Amino acid sequence: MTNSLIQPEQNFAIWAILLSAATIGFWSEQKMWGASISGAVVTMVVTFFLSNLGIIPSDAPAYNVVWSFLVPFSIPLLLFQANILQIIRESGRVLIAYFLGALGTVLGTIIAYYLVPIGELGWKLAGVFSATYIGGSVNFFATAQIIELNLDSGDLLAAGTAADNLVMTLFFLLLFTLPSLKWVKEIFPDNNLAQDTSFLEQSNKSFPELGTQELSVIDMSQALAISGILGALGVSIASLLGISQAAILFTTILIVSLATIFPQYLGKLTVADQIGTLLMQIFFAVIGASANIWKVIEFGPVLFIFAGVILTIHLLFLLLAGKLLNLELPELVVASNANLGGPTTAAAMAKAKNWYKLVTPAILCGILGYALATFFGVSLANFLR
Repeated sequence: MTNSLIQPEQNFAIWAILLSAATIGFWSEQKMWGASISGAVVTMVVTFFLSNLGIIPSDAPAYNVVWSFLVPFSIPLLLFQANILQIIRESGRVLIAYFLGALGTVLGTIIAYYLVPIGELGWKLAGVFSATYIGGSVNFFATAQIIELNLDSGDLLAAGTAADNLVMTLFFLLLFTLPSLKWVKEIFPDNNLAQDTSFLEQSNKSFPELGTQELSVIDMSQALAISGILGALGVSIASLLGISQAAILFTTILIVSLATIFPQYLGKLTVADQIGTLLMQIFFAVIGASANIWKVIEFGPVLFIFAGVILTIHLLFLLLAGKLLNLELPELVVASNANLGGPTTAAAMAKAKNWYKLVTPAILCGILGYALATFFGVSLANFLR
């Protein structure tokens, strides 16, 4: 029996809390303060305090449902536009910068793993951090589930999430600042990106911004049905091969293959991304609820340093390699943003800086990160193991 006000078996009450926390997170992103720290962090903070104040339990059957069902369900929903051929065709030099950033993340993770003592689960933490800094938060949790970090230590996972979000927020501020620094601009080629709004209009037409699409019941039902079918196939394939924990990887292969073969059909189901984002926000609520404040305080500082080392090497490698390949600074910082935050934050940065030509490549590289980063994270974790 737990000491919390709401007991673990009170499923309706717990789901009400999780959904409310997710809603608060989305609402906060409409405010300047919320957008600066992200709705995911706000959602986690809400359930973190509710859990540590004894209002909701730190463990409950509902949380297991989110881990075992909602997270795998959300992966294909976020990859309906992962058309590999389009990404290669339209991403241009930003794609080169993106892969340089991914390589910088891998190098940074390996170095951080040997420099920063993070315990016996360090190889798993290295896997999830490399995944999130190649693709985004969705890959952080997909990798955590595959290598079963969530089963080893929910507190460590929550501390890692907190450190990741804090370091990433500071890093985004640095990315926005770099192009305006005089001494940095003197190192890289002149920014000759045409500030032609036709590029922006083209990207908006191809990739409507999150939240602006007209919701359709038939589109929602198709997206959910396809995601469910692919999730079931992924689980079946993994079970047949005797590697059930890798189900998400097989599901990812299936959805990326379909998005590449049938781009017009899956690409028009833009509502899938919104549903996937909602499911991930509920998952952030579970992460916050599962965390013990003393464990977060214990593990948080060293994980902050661990993440900081990774991103420092990531950026230094990207800038040095980009200079050698004569890439422009805007291309490099947008690609780095796509590595860390995914398509939404990368596109937002390109628009905010009036680099309209980079909006579509930013989105495409961010989507590619969602598709590939979990493979990188799992592979690196097992390599370090």
